Amino acid sequence: MKNPDKAELPFLAGIKSNGEPVFESLNVEFLTDTPQHFRLMKSPLLTRNLAAGDVVRQINPDKAEYELINRSGNICIRVFGQEELINVEQALTSKFEKIGGCLDIQTPRALVYTIHISIGFETIESLLNTTCKDYPEVVWYYGNIYDPEDGTTPLEWWLEFDSQD
Repeated sequence: MKNPDKAELPFLAGIKSNGEPVFESLNVEFLTDTPQHFRLMKSPLLTRNLAAGDVVRQINPDKAEYELINRSGNICIRVFGQEELINVEQALTSKFEKIGGCLDIQTPRALVYTIHISIGFETIESLLNTTCKDYPEVVWYYGNIYDPEDGTTPLEWWLEFDSQD
């Protein structure tokens, strides 16, 4: 039986060099108290600027465009490899779980983790860099820390969470 409060919706994840859109299907939970708003159930693999728990509103369903309404405080971390990531996954997942993170998506050459900002960038980066140093073909990126337009400008949304302490 399907849950009417949950669905899988397409999100615009980017544009190919030939101008064609790239879409990613994301699991969402509709918010009963706010029509047209929904919460992401997992952090995305391709769609930038979002993480599990974020509340979004679909702007244009035909083009799979969304508007971020409220951040959850979660960080999306994407790990990519040229080879299968079985050993990397085994090494990383237990370490993330010990500090409150979780593995949201696993494909043969990609992993997506979610962890709360309260853990801190230093702890997250140390865990990733220490583990990934043994796998030179592996790279990792934050999915929702930098401006999706230029990929380098910090969004600094986490400063709001720092001030709540």
